[in-house]
Amino acid sequence: MTSTLPPTTTETTRRRTDRAGRERPDERGSLALLAHQIRYEQLSFWRNPQSMVFTFVLPIVIISVFGAVFSGSESEDFFFGLSGLQYYTPTIAAVSVLGACYGQLAIVLAMRRQTGVLKRLHATPLPAWVYFAGLLVHCVVVSVVDVALVIGIGRLYGVPWPADWPALALTLVLGAASFCALGVGVASLIRNSEAAPAVVQFIQFPLVFISGSYFPIHSDVMNTIAGVLPVKPFNDAMLAPFAHQGGFQWKELAVLAAWGVVGALIAVRSFRWDPRPE
Repeated sequence: MTSTLPPTTTETTRRRTDRAGRERPDERGSLALLAHQIRYEQLSFWRNPQSMVFTFVLPIVIISVFGAVFSGSESEDFFFGLSGLQYYTPTIAAVSVLGACYGQLAIVLAMRRQTGVLKRLHATPLPAWVYFAGLLVHCVVVSVVDVALVIGIGRLYGVPWPADWPALALTLVLGAASFCALGVGVASLIRNSEAAPAVVQFIQFPLVFISGSYFPIHSDVMNTIAGVLPVKPFNDAMLAPFAHQGGFQWKELAVLAAWGVVGALIAVRSFRWDPRPE
């Protein structure tokens, strides 16, 4: 007759520890993975000279040209009481954030899916949230550098510093996060990498055009329509500190956050790690 002995205290403790370890992942390990993923995205970006040059040089060239054109201009009703360069400095900064967080991200994800990079990543133990959080932080870093360069060059041409730095910082981070979510959502709908630039520009160009990024829009109907879309609220929230209105533009930030939620929901429901069948 075989007797069954109760497990020893050591065995019981080990089982509880193993079970707790499975239930609660090591937070320090997740943070280390996140830091590694951010570093990987940064290295991939900075080691691609062509991508880096167009990301940073294009906004610098545009603000420099506008600075030469509008240098010394006075405040005008056409620019809503601002000088030409005081208007274009934040709007060009906003366009650079849109390009880095929406346009480039959607194209990069479509290319990585097409080449099988996403499929191989999905097969690794790397959690999906770590991968996308790494992309988000990377895009925020790139956006901060872009905006700092545009504001710095605008200051050389006499544009005053923003009146409210905390409002500008919150607008920048929320805008970057929302456009990243929209970029992932659009990438989920792109069938192949060859179509990615066309799809991205098909959505981006009309939004930028009607939102007053290229020139002020004085049509009430157009402003009402653009106000419920993501780009104009971002422009307006970026413009406020330069117009010395200061403060947080909560209505515009709420619209941005809502579009970020929409993009995230589309991404969660539709994102594919493997290439779509032709």
